[in-house]
Amino acid sequence: MAVIRTIVWILLVCGLLIFSFYNWRPVEVTIWENLVLETKVPVLVLLAFLMGFVPLLAYHLSVKWALKRRVRSLESSLKTLATSRRTETGADTQSAPAPAVSSTSDSKKPDAPDNTPDSSLNVASSSDGGGGE
Repeated sequence: MAVIRTIVWILLVCGLLIFSFYNWRPVEVTIWENLVLETKVPVLVLLAFLMGFVPLLAYHLSVKWALKRRVRSLESSLKTLATSRRTETGADTQSAPAPAVSSTSDSKKPDAPDNTPDSSLNVASSSDGGGGE
């Protein structure tokens, strides 16, 4: 992208130089009734270009700066959130005792999923989109 931008600027400067070479004539610009400015045509063209370009460039750079600040702020908040969650999960696994396993707790749960090989095959065949059996 920088190469394209450089090429555009070089073409713009070359065009301005060619224009300046063929239009180097003095002109009078009346600012007020008794205030007259005598200058060359290329200077007027350059001033008109800068009057349009500089405010838009300043606006563009200010928006770009504000968006970069916002992205940095969001990235830092995301980083602190991730590190705080990592430390919370690390602290929970280290400080919490392992749950006790008993054979009676498994038999009392009526809603426990059936983990037999046949039930997993039925689920896999029904979730593949149908078709052929």
